[in-house]
Amino acid sequence: MRPFPLRVALMPPVLLGLVLVLSPVLRTAHADTLTEELAQSLPRPEVRPQGQPKPTRVLFVGNSYLYYNDSVHNHVRRMAEAAGTLEAGAYQFKSATVGGARLWHHPIDHWLGVGNLGVDEPFQFVVLQGGSTETLTPDNLAQFRETARAYVAKVRAIGATPALYLTHAYVPPHRRAEPGMTETVARATIELGNELDTLVIPVGLAFANAYAERPDLALHEAFDGTHPSLLGTYLAASVVYRTIYDLPAADIDYDYFGEIDADTAAWLRALADRTVTEFFAETP
Repeated sequence: MRPFPLRVALMPPVLLGLVLVLSPVLRTAHADTLTEELAQSLPRPEVRPQGQPKPTRVLFVGNSYLYYNDSVHNHVRRMAEAAGTLEAGAYQFKSATVGGARLWHHPIDHWLGVGNLGVDEPFQFVVLQGGSTETLTPDNLAQFRETARAYVAKVRAIGATPALYLTHAYVPPHRRAEPGMTETVARATIELGNELDTLVIPVGLAFANAYAERPDLALHEAFDGTHPSLLGTYLAASVVYRTIYDLPAADIDYDYFGEIDADTAAWLRALADRTVTEFFAETP
């Protein structure tokens, strides 16, 4: 089946305009959502947020999922500053991203080297984000696991805390969008996190939860169904902030300089808090 934009290009102008107006609804109606049943079936993360100490030198390693919309690391930094978690000037957040990259494409030794990214002390916390296809096939997953194992060890060798970034699922018009991708990515990432005794940041679960509750919100870019929209980036940053600092994102007064309406921003932050709390909740 062709991607959505190629089909609508053949439509009469009036119908094309109607489809473009309705496209967020059509897209999110097929988004991968997270049911309670699915959430209960996933493995439980064995490593939980510690809350202390609060890292001031944080490195994000990944691809365009991180750098879209002014970059996740900038939003997390601003959230920490707005919350008073960090004093202005007390932080050094860096993002080492390569478009379309998988984790193994990164020269991790260089990224972690003191001074190589303009940070004169070792990083304290490192977020590792794999490519969106790295958990979808046996070969890709094997390489992702091998790379993550090596990189987590290197992060720990400099005295930093590693974390795996659980990516979101595709939605239409992406050609590989299909039900169950959230579960596939989450299961593989959580199992790897448990094997490596590493924290997992449940961004993809927050996307699924958001679509289940608010299918009207477009968390993906309409043109490809894979990259986050501004709302998606904001939600991801809220999840990252809550996980790293173990503090409620809901308490933060930050709307990206008025670019996101206050009610929507507050809802996304509260959903991030609920997702993280439920994800790390101890089972009876």
